[in-house]
Amino acid sequence: MGYDIIGDVHGQASKLEALLEGMGYRLKAGAFQHPHRKAIFVGDYIDRGPRQVDTYRIVRAMVESQNALAILGNHEFNAIAWHTADPAGAAQGHFLRPRHGETGSKNRLQHQHFLAEVEGTRLHDEIIEWFLTLPLWLDLPELRVIHACWHDDYISELKPLMGPSQTLTRELMVRASRQGDSVFQAVEGLTKGLEVALPDRHAFLDKDGHERRNVRIRWWDENSHSYRDLALMPDEARMSLPKVTVPAQSRPTYDQCKPVFIGHYWMQGKPVLQGSKIACVDYSAGKGGPLVAYRWDGESELSTKNFFVAGGPDA
Repeated sequence: MGYDIIGDVHGQASKLEALLEGMGYRLKAGAFQHPHRKAIFVGDYIDRGPRQVDTYRIVRAMVESQNALAILGNHEFNAIAWHTADPAGAAQGHFLRPRHGETGSKNRLQHQHFLAEVEGTRLHDEIIEWFLTLPLWLDLPELRVIHACWHDDYISELKPLMGPSQTLTRELMVRASRQGDSVFQAVEGLTKGLEVALPDRHAFLDKDGHERRNVRIRWWDENSHSYRDLALMPDEARMSLPKVTVPAQSRPTYDQCKPVFIGHYWMQGKPVLQGSKIACVDYSAGKGGPLVAYRWDGESELSTKNFFVAGGPDA
């Protein structure tokens, strides 16, 4: 059976429908299905787009009819944390993802499109319960899927703690929401990517104008070693970084034993591979870009010819 690995949808149900139909999936008995293939979703089904609930229903129906597999993205993790009372402060109305103050305002802004459709409804509870059934990664016989970073040490640490099929338990959700906890570091790395401290005196402004002294890195790029080459940040700021080597312990080495597919990184332009066995399928569908899939047919070495793109820039 072939797999179609689909990038971050972010509430863009119309793009998802177009992508599935373009790849030969048809709606039957309430779920999109293909006679010879199965879809795999890399996470981030919600936030930003105009059809949050529709996206959830499409993905869930495909999973429950065994026409798709799906994993947890950082936006689903955040949604669970937003909805879950913090046991250390439940009496004061605190949640695992803060809802008050400057941080709470920022969190609500990021989550506003999803909340606009579900807040205060039973459907909200239902969706969160379903998110908790999604695995954090897939390690299939011939390929792997994770939202942001395949990190063997983090995966090994989490495995004995997790629920059935690599799911986050309620207890793990609490630990994963506590900075300083090893579970927080592991879940953060797997779902958001690896972050390293910039060299002394270096900082940059993110897209929201906040000063950052840590930066995400291109963990998949094994041929580069410096902050300037590996940092995921605006080019002008990145080129101001020194050619100082990122510490080796901050750069995991992928074992290359099978292809791994990721989302998360808001890529732009024509889809390209990150390595002969590494492919990102997130091309910014939530910010005006196309929804992208990789059509995998058993190959151990990936090919750019197998990317499938549906829909271009938003009108």
